[in-house]
Amino acid sequence: MESRIAFLLVLVCNSAAQGQNSAPGAQDIGAVVERITGLKATRHDGQAKLSFPQTDLDVRLDGWSISPPMGLSSWAAFAPTANGAVVMGDFVLKGTEIAPVEQLLQEVGLTVTGLHNHFAREEPRVMFMHVEGHGSAESLAEGVKALVGRIRELRGGGQAPSSSPAVTSSLSADEIERELGQKAELNAGVVRVVVGRPDVNLLAHGTEITSFMGFNTWAAFQGTAERAAVAGDFAMLENEVAPVIAALTRHKIEVVAVHNHMVHENPRIFFLHYWGVGPVKSLTAGLKDALSQTATAKGKGTR
Repeated sequence: MESRIAFLLVLVCNSAAQGQNSAPGAQDIGAVVERITGLKATRHDGQAKLSFPQTDLDVRLDGWSISPPMGLSSWAAFAPTANGAVVMGDFVLKGTEIAPVEQLLQEVGLTVTGLHNHFAREEPRVMFMHVEGHGSAESLAEGVKALVGRIRELRGGGQAPSSSPAVTSSLSADEIERELGQKAELNAGVVRVVVGRPDVNLLAHGTEITSFMGFNTWAAFQGTAERAAVAGDFAMLENEVAPVIAALTRHKIEVVAVHNHMVHENPRIFFLHYWGVGPVKSLTAGLKDALSQTATAKGKGTR
């Protein structure tokens, strides 16, 4: 009897081990990314993200400081797939950095899926390069490590400050949350709102692209109740583009870019970047109007 029990236990253990090895996402992708890059990753539902606040850049727009929480951040997010992993990211670049970074991406097996502005009239001019890669988690982490190292080298090799400088602002996160009906958080003087699109099951190469992977709408505010600035990004289905633009312009919020971030996504998603200055209640009214033109208003999740 004892030998039969021992035999059954071996079968159960072997079966469990095989299930763990074959299940997509069984690998701790965050641990792999941290080990190879030497950087701390945030984790969510088996995915991992590296964030790089661009504290080494002093960017200003219409007299306002564009700090990392206002949208001056780079990031790379990793997700497990049936055949390995996928990485998607967005990197802030100066004009002179674009060509050498594109060359490096070719060498490490990553591709460019978007290259464009997120602001208008900012000084100095910055561009945003969206990247994507498929392969093993190890190879993708090595590619991102090389990319980050190349950008640092192009900027003189120094280590950027790890924390964002606070901007002068007296805005209330609670008030903005009440006005928009969406969760708001204060970060270094900037009030940020991030809204996922749980109404859309977005796939790219068979992998679900979540809010954590960059599929979201967001807004960042600074200033005072009487005079504030807002910058942000709308994630839209194709039939939402025109209504969102109309809503923003009705409220004198400037649309500064409309473009893609991805190439093989399904359904097709467009991203719209905007900039507005005025009383905070006027800005939140404009954003609430624009949100009502999308299904985002009905789904507040962070899928």
